Amino acid sequence: MSTSRADLEREIALEQHHVDKVYANLTTATASAKSMAQAGREIFVSDRTNFLREEDGTALFERDAFAYQAARRLAVLDAEHEGLVFGRVDLSDDDEARYIGRIGVRDDEYEPLVIDWRAPAAEPFYRATQADPMGVVRRRVLRCRDDKVIGLEDDLLDGSTESELPIFGEGALMAALSRARGRTMRDIVATIQAEQDEAIRAPYQGVTVIAGGPGTGKTVVALHRAAFLLYTNRARLEKGGVLVVGPSNVFMNYIERVLPSLGEDSVTLRSIGGTAVDVLGFSSERVDDAAAATVKGSLAMLKVLRRLVRTPLIDHPDLLRVRVTVKGEVLGLGEAELGRIRDQVLHNTKLNRGRKQATDLVVHALVAKFPDDVEIEPAELESHVREHPRLAMFMNAWWPSLSADRVLARLADPDLVARVAPDIGAAERDALVRSYAWIDGSDDGGEITSGWSVADVALLDELVDILGPAPEEPEQEVDVFLEHGDVAEVLTTADLLRTERTVDPEDDPQTTFAHILVDEGQDVTPMQWRMLRRRGPQSSWTIVGDPAQSSYPKPEETTRAMDDLAGRGPSRTFTLTTNYRSPSEVFDLASKVITKVFPDADLPNAVRSTGVEPKLSRTTTPDRHDALREELLELAGHVTGTIGVVVPPSQLQDTQLFVMEDRRLREFEDRLIVVTALQAKGLEYDGVVVMSPDGIVAEAPGAERVLYVALTRATQRMVILDVDTADWRRLLA
Repeated sequence: MSTSRADLEREIALEQHHVDKVYANLTTATASAKSMAQAGREIFVSDRTNFLREEDGTALFERDAFAYQAARRLAVLDAEHEGLVFGRVDLSDDDEARYIGRIGVRDDEYEPLVIDWRAPAAEPFYRATQADPMGVVRRRVLRCRDDKVIGLEDDLLDGSTESELPIFGEGALMAALSRARGRTMRDIVATIQAEQDEAIRAPYQGVTVIAGGPGTGKTVVALHRAAFLLYTNRARLEKGGVLVVGPSNVFMNYIERVLPSLGEDSVTLRSIGGTAVDVLGFSSERVDDAAAATVKGSLAMLKVLRRLVRTPLIDHPDLLRVRVTVKGEVLGLGEAELGRIRDQVLHNTKLNRGRKQATDLVVHALVAKFPDDVEIEPAELESHVREHPRLAMFMNAWWPSLSADRVLARLADPDLVARVAPDIGAAERDALVRSYAWIDGSDDGGEITSGWSVADVALLDELVDILGPAPEEPEQEVDVFLEHGDVAEVLTTADLLRTERTVDPEDDPQTTFAHILVDEGQDVTPMQWRMLRRRGPQSSWTIVGDPAQSSYPKPEETTRAMDDLAGRGPSRTFTLTTNYRSPSEVFDLASKVITKVFPDADLPNAVRSTGVEPKLSRTTTPDRHDALREELLELAGHVTGTIGVVVPPSQLQDTQLFVMEDRRLREFEDRLIVVTALQAKGLEYDGVVVMSPDGIVAEAPGAERVLYVALTRATQRMVILDVDTADWRRLLA
């Protein structure tokens, strides 16, 4: 039916009336939650600081439960709900209209004003098509700014049903895609497409793989899946925890607002270099050169680390022996005998838990050396050997408690690397040793944390697992009741009820989760997969990836690691086929590059066109900043959102400094982001300058596949600025 501007304004006013009603009920619910919180605080008030009656403990527990539930409800109600109500479906049955939003809201009669987007009743909003309308006559997307309706976008899905429903707009999805990009990812909750919704609502059990080429929305779909799983399996997943792992801190900062905007803030976000922060106490963003990163990621490092642990710190042949004297008799063990004892202990026991067993075996081996014709009581002989000062000195040197960083630092020694890595090629060993050149060689037994790379984090985590925790020193007794004078503070049940917590020394130190979401899974090396497995031995998984964008040059190892992850459990793959990010002009160029080096690349269909072809420019090293400035100034005049400058790692700091200090770029410096191609994974910008593609290829482990990543970040315009050489252009022929 035909519509006019007056019809549109009248329809917007009707929708505004409903949105106003929703916000009014939301205000009432917030006030009720605050009242509950205040009531909870008043349940137990006491000025006692040095004793606790039994009935007080019950009151404290009740108060804490009230406070927890109230705080949890307030967190949901007070969240930033931009566009709280974003959708509506009009059904053919009984002329029913359902409003869809970020959270569910009910009126005083407990009738739904808004249905949570994750609820089964909201599914037709995302799944209905003209081929299968699912009973939906009209689907409407409400475009809101804060609590004001500013526009409508409709789809008529069931034309066979007689209806006088007006139809407005030209498609919500295309309108959303044309909006300028900011520095953080937006949710797509209002524009989820049917194939995306299928992946979001897949069962939580087992392994779910979300695959597809660049720009298909894999990351944001996976994040919406995490929110959906928390909604449908909250008791299991909120208790066990959900971990989201991404390729870098730049990426994690980019996505950090997506889940809170969907009403979920109980998720742990870590970059791959920060995954082991629970046991290491630090994270890393430093990336090794291509050769070192490849060898460190390979499963060959597992044998290297195990041999490294089995190799004593004392490596001089004259020191690899123990001698004790009892009643004038010299008892001794040589390197071969000690080696057998070490292997025997480490076969079943972690090094830091094996000192006592190793000592016992050494003592027994020494006792067995004592001559039979010399009279001495067996107990006295063993006591003499066990308490001998030389034995204690030897065991301290031969079997000390070791930290993971102290062990890994030994790989700075080329002679030792040759011994523990005989299966690795000479070039790989050299790359491994060079990567630890920052270690000064001193060994004071302290922690070494300053120079570890992202790849080292997985190796250190593996060593923590191989070594086991060091024996803890007994803690001093601390008085649980502290006098604070006139200082008033709120005490919880845990503060006042003194309990003993028993820790099993054999427990793994890693924090575990019920569900783990891994983005850019094609880049996760086999050693990093082992690190992730330790955090989800019983978890379900969502893995996002595209092999064509892999920075790890041994895809068969990655595939095998992911297959091992699934095991015999259920596994399902959803392949997204539509590129919503890249204009067809940009993606056509990128496709030519990747199909030359990776013919099996999954190329999605780019649905948008800007009519602007990518610009190819050239410059020289002395003039590269001048050329970059001119390209950025031109781009800033054509796009209103963010502009990404993608550079090789060796040029990152230099280019960042130039962009920050250049006078002519200051007026839009808040829109400029300088990143490496690896840091750009998962990100998108309105305009992109890819600087020195040959440098990106040379310095990245994935070579041309990482260049493919850089060439698929633009949503509007792309400039490729070659510096000195342009060898990559042969791929365009």
